[in-house]
Amino acid sequence: MSNTNATSKRTLRGHMISGFIIVGGIGAGLFALYTASQYPRTDDAEVVANVIGMAPLVAGPVVELPVHDNDFVKKGGLLYKIDDRPYLYALQDALAAQQRLEGEIENEQRRITAQVTTVSIANAGRQSAAANEVRADDEIKVSEAAIAQANAGLIRARADESYAIGNLHRIEPLLTKEFVTPDDVHRARSLAEAKTAAVQQAESNLALTKARLLAATAQKEQTVAQLVQTEEQVKESSQSVLVLAPLLAQRQSRAAAVRLARYNYEQCSVVAPFDARVTNLTISEGGYAKIGQQMFTLIDTRKWWVLANFRESQIRHLQEGSFAEIYLMANLSKQLHGTVESVGYGVTPDPDVVGKLSQGLPDVQRTLNWVRLASRYPVRIRIDNPSTESLRVGEVAIVGVKPRR
Repeated sequence: MSNTNATSKRTLRGHMISGFIIVGGIGAGLFALYTASQYPRTDDAEVVANVIGMAPLVAGPVVELPVHDNDFVKKGGLLYKIDDRPYLYALQDALAAQQRLEGEIENEQRRITAQVTTVSIANAGRQSAAANEVRADDEIKVSEAAIAQANAGLIRARADESYAIGNLHRIEPLLTKEFVTPDDVHRARSLAEAKTAAVQQAESNLALTKARLLAATAQKEQTVAQLVQTEEQVKESSQSVLVLAPLLAQRQSRAAAVRLARYNYEQCSVVAPFDARVTNLTISEGGYAKIGQQMFTLIDTRKWWVLANFRESQIRHLQEGSFAEIYLMANLSKQLHGTVESVGYGVTPDPDVVGKLSQGLPDVQRTLNWVRLASRYPVRIRIDNPSTESLRVGEVAIVGVKPRR
């Protein structure tokens, strides 16, 4: 009886221990499952940083290369220098061409100033010629009026002469008959002579006024010709002033040529744009640098990230700003801290699952995979206070993220 009781007790104890083990295993599994879902963790991660390929913008032999492969350079430090003499000569030539153009513009401006003065003088001459034309018209009108007046005076003088001569001829026969005195005949003869002289004077006045009319007419013709000539001078001088426009249009072209030459000259010496690490150096001092052909790569050491791939079932527990614990495979004993910056929103679809999208009809797989693996999405985690000496691009990392509360 005692043996039976002992066996029963041992069996009961065994069942209890087995139960505790099963419950513990289930609890541990549930705890691990909870931890894996609430505190995502992955060892599919790598260290990344921004990199830029250093390719020259000008071609030429490398005369200075103070950096070496894997060197650390500070911002502003010289990376390389290309022989700048051809570009210096090009810059000097562009500056000289610009100065020549400015000299031509200055000389042209002086010539144009003289031409403007000529235009002003021509305008003044035109105005004077127009005034002379008006004055000549006035003189012609005065001369025509004087001619009319002289004609009238001549007619009167001839009439008086005819009357005086006729009177003399009437009284001369009367002298022999003593009907008139010799004094009367003498007065009549003197009057006739005076009237004849008056006719001659009137004819002279008429000829003089006609001469004045001819002179005024000639003066008008001369002023009209002068006016036409001055108008042609004004037009020619005004057209000459426009010669400066093509030279002024070249200013921007010459200035652009100077800026381009200076830019090329400045690109001969290149400095580090930020604190960086030199890597993949493929040229040496004395080598010929070609435009656009990379000579080495710069790793930006100011910011470092870990690019971690998490399963899609863990993505919902990851938020921007969440705290991350980072361990590098190179030194698992040292813990780094980071902050989640962004969570990826797209990866290339698996063609074994969805088929291939192409022109025409979709190519859908006719086989069914019973095991479906969760997709992984990249999560970018910024490393807080990184050490540039211990980090390398491509290092394997283990990341654990604590959700932000």
